[in-house]
Amino acid sequence: MFYREAGQFKASYAADQSIFPIAQDRFGVLVILAVAFVFVPLVANEYWLRSILTPFLIFSLAALGLNILTGYAGQLSLGTAGFMAVGAFAAYNLQIRIPEIPFILDFVLAGLIAAAVGILFGLPSLRIKGFYLAVATLAAQFFLEWLFTRVGWFTNYSSSGVITAPPMVMFGFEFSGAQSRYLLTLSIVAVLALAAKNMVRSEIGRAWMAVRDMDVAAEVIGIRLLHTKLLAFAVSSFYCGIAGALWAYVYLGTVEPQAFDIFRSFEILFMIIIGGLGSILGSFLGAAFIVLLPIVLNNVSSIFAGGTLSAHTLSHLELVIFGSLIIFFLIVEPAGLARLWQIAKEKFRLWPFPY
Repeated sequence: MFYREAGQFKASYAADQSIFPIAQDRFGVLVILAVAFVFVPLVANEYWLRSILTPFLIFSLAALGLNILTGYAGQLSLGTAGFMAVGAFAAYNLQIRIPEIPFILDFVLAGLIAAAVGILFGLPSLRIKGFYLAVATLAAQFFLEWLFTRVGWFTNYSSSGVITAPPMVMFGFEFSGAQSRYLLTLSIVAVLALAAKNMVRSEIGRAWMAVRDMDVAAEVIGIRLLHTKLLAFAVSSFYCGIAGALWAYVYLGTVEPQAFDIFRSFEILFMIIIGGLGSILGSFLGAAFIVLLPIVLNNVSSIFAGGTLSAHTLSHLELVIFGSLIIFFLIVEPAGLARLWQIAKEKFRLWPFPY
């Protein structure tokens, strides 16, 4: 078929260790980026850009951050939404108290603040792991949500507890339209996804995976457990913090602490479980599954129901179908949708020979 390595010779170590060593992969990624950056903004309407594609990209970034921590480093976390809230409120406070900061630098600083908070709540990971670590991060989720709700300084003493993001202006251009906000989000997600892809292939990523597989053996061969685990918490929280800043600035514009509740943390956890733990692609596939499937189910149920069912019944029916599909996919392939894609590529590489 079209997916073959035959004839693709690598004459250097750099070529052999490239991110996409197969030419078809490089071409496919370039096509996807070209479609996302050029074709989609031209043909998609404002509803798709603002309400579907932009939250999909933000969820993908948050899932990518959690996948670094849970999928690659093996540290289970239920506080993802809390770290997103740290990024959102940090970006808001930096912008209103130091308005001279460019909003891109504002996002980076918000991510660094979220990374610092992630390191703080990642300290128990040296002593506890598994379910107990998940409970510790769950405590972080509840504490951060309580902090942003009760302490008025974080919301600039807003009576309603809702923050309104300032306008995003850079080099005299205001990112106010659906296209500009979509392209901004896409650019940030593409850069951070590329950075994550390089990171997990480096010495850092190999240390994370060694700790994930067996932390005692990793420590025996010289890997510093505390340093490795805290770095995973820092990088994961950095990604989640930037995702939270994008959620507040680009997608909603106004946000309250309850937007980053425990349900949001479970939603992002489901994304990486469905998409595939320990997979960059799985973060995007899981986010697409969670974001796009309810829309498809809504349209399909409306067509087949013919308007005879109430909106309340349709919403419950969507949840039933949605949950059933999640269970089905996990039974068919527990490693996630990314593993299904990997199996399909392997079949293409061997076709038409038996396997």
